[in-house]
Amino acid sequence: MSRFSVLEQANAAATQANWPLVNRYLQQLLDRENRATASDKSELLQKAGTQLLTWALEVLEAGDFQERWDVAKLFPSLGPQAIEPLIAILQDEEADTDLRWFAGRILGEFHRPEAIAALTEILKTAESQELSAMAANALANSGPAAIEALTELLAEENSRLFAVRALAQIGHPETIEPLLSALRDPVAQVRAAAIEGLVGLRDERIGPVLLSALNDPAATVRRQAVTGLGLRADTLDQLQLVGLLRDRLWDFNFDVCQQAAFSLARLGTPPAAAALSEVLLSRATPMPLQLEVVRALGWMGTAEAVEYLRLALPAASPALAQEIVTVLGRTEHPATARRAGEILIELLKSDLPALQNPAIQQAAALALAQLGDRRATDSLIELLASPDAGVRLHAIAALKQLAPEHARRQLENLANNPQLAPALREGVAFALREWPL
Repeated sequence: MSRFSVLEQANAAATQANWPLVNRYLQQLLDRENRATASDKSELLQKAGTQLLTWALEVLEAGDFQERWDVAKLFPSLGPQAIEPLIAILQDEEADTDLRWFAGRILGEFHRPEAIAALTEILKTAESQELSAMAANALANSGPAAIEALTELLAEENSRLFAVRALAQIGHPETIEPLLSALRDPVAQVRAAAIEGLVGLRDERIGPVLLSALNDPAATVRRQAVTGLGLRADTLDQLQLVGLLRDRLWDFNFDVCQQAAFSLARLGTPPAAAALSEVLLSRATPMPLQLEVVRALGWMGTAEAVEYLRLALPAASPALAQEIVTVLGRTEHPATARRAGEILIELLKSDLPALQNPAIQQAAALALAQLGDRRATDSLIELLASPDAGVRLHAIAALKQLAPEHARRQLENLANNPQLAPALREGVAFALREWPL
């Protein structure tokens, strides 16, 4: 289809207010423009650019959310001519808020001074939180070009938080100074947002700032500092991170404790695993935190972490033991997965009353199946002697997954063994009924 024909059809679709079709024709025309050679590239926009912009604006103003979303992607290809009408929409306080939101979002794609100025003004004056957040995101999308404007907005109380969040998203060295200045803000959210932005940057001033924030009176700030330190393994020795994060495991705020556990897991060192184990084994640790520490050790997945989970099993409550078993079943590294399988097999053979809980046995069967550890076949068959139907069904499911043919033959042989204990004989018969050929 020729360019002229597409223009005609786009015009007809616009006349009928068929916005999805207008979007399609605009996409076709602009795709051709983008693929054109350097000498021909501006021909379409020179001859029909104003008309294309008019159609795009009509879709933006009259379309539904999806149609606006689709046409928004096309505006950057229309060039700087689109900026002025988009600014007009953004500044029109009588216009629909959603329309203004789209206009501002599109302006953030142009990275031009006039677009940045308009977005800055909206961020400073908008009464709508939705528009303020949009303007901040659009300015962040403008990158380093918006840093100066955002820095000036730090002096505005109403826009300070949005400005700090935008600076944090830009992630450029030039944002360090304004973000450091925001750490003195009386609002905890502003301080937390500033720390979030500083974490990914490299500057000798940032480490001490994170350390100081560990003692901030606001839990949101302490949590953000803990998160950031977990990403700074490069300063492990210099800042003595393990000790600092271990202290936060005993924070008054649970969210800070939780984040400290996962930050230690992210460090992945033997001392970090030991710090987590200390909290896990302490009788003073509340159950919710014990569960989070178990998950952190499981995520760490090192040999030390797996051993610390084993050590916690004998004295664990049923709920904690079940979580440890579940986490061991998710071990992925071959070496530690093998050890996790051994621990679970030992658990099934254990005579500790606390570990004979049906829920724990079911979790162990499922975990062994997930690990694919065929050494567990005999232990899973022994589970068939359990009086709990759920345990027997989980054992059968695990056997089917691990070694279906071998396990089936083994069950058939056991069924013919006159010396088999009655409970196991009954369990084997149950399994064969549930596992037809």
